[in-house]
Amino acid sequence: MYEITVLPMAPDFEGDVVATLVSRTVGSRRAVLYLHGFTDYFFQDHLAEHYIAQGIDFYALDLRKYGRSLLPHQTRGLIRSVTDYFPEIDEAVRIIREDHDEVTINAHSTGGLVAVLWADRVRGSGRVQGLVLNSPFFDLNVPTPLRVAADLLKTPLSYTSRPLPLGISTVYGETLHREHGGEWDYDLELKPLGGFSVHAMWLAAIRRAQQRLHRGLGVDVPVLVLASDKGLHVRDFVPEARAADIVLDPEQIARWSTSVGHHVTCVRIPDGVHDLILSAEPVRKQVFAEIDRWMTAYVYQGNENKP
Repeated sequence: MYEITVLPMAPDFEGDVVATLVSRTVGSRRAVLYLHGFTDYFFQDHLAEHYIAQGIDFYALDLRKYGRSLLPHQTRGLIRSVTDYFPEIDEAVRIIREDHDEVTINAHSTGGLVAVLWADRVRGSGRVQGLVLNSPFFDLNVPTPLRVAADLLKTPLSYTSRPLPLGISTVYGETLHREHGGEWDYDLELKPLGGFSVHAMWLAAIRRAQQRLHRGLGVDVPVLVLASDKGLHVRDFVPEARAADIVLDPEQIARWSTSVGHHVTCVRIPDGVHDLILSAEPVRKQVFAEIDRWMTAYVYQGNENKP
């Protein structure tokens, strides 16, 4: 069903690096490239099926040190800068553009933060025609004192790969995975219930990227930002966790969405979880409807009949 292409990348500070491009195509001239979030990889078959049903070829990138791209010597998800991901996005888009006239990036959480900075770097190039951001990681969902502390320590943090002594909650994973009453079945080795360890170097990289966004970007393609209508702070499972974002603060996402570029649509999704397409079926149907409506209005405007 899927074609798997391994993309060798230049070695980084831990050694050899690869990324993995997953694809399912129907011969369209339009394509979507999916970028996953932190502690994640591509497993959302229903997302691919939705785009295929719309006549859009589907690609997903397992970024370096995640999922199909994780090598034995690597620390999961560890980067020095979000720009470390740019080479594999460049290569994936190059491959896709060989057979497609229009490419839209659909990115979730940390992938959304990476996508806007990448799109800002390539503005004016026409390499992509739109961005769909699913609960993008636009700010830290922590109390202000902790956010200030992270910024004050940003420079020394950027030189150490030590994990931070943060408590690990399994609640979000429990809301999703079938073994714990959720709907989804995915590899718990690649996407553990409690997530990956948060390393100082990674946090510093994320904060630099977020602050760059907060100063304002100039992304020059239409952008759709999707976020839940409510956030929830919990340490233990409660039923309400299945109908709210318990990872990020949707208010922050909405606030910073206008910093991405000049053509941004922000839509709040009632009862959405952090990964909105993993929400309950009626909710994710609304998510797909919003994406389809927006893409027709802004990405494919004037090209509705293009195969």
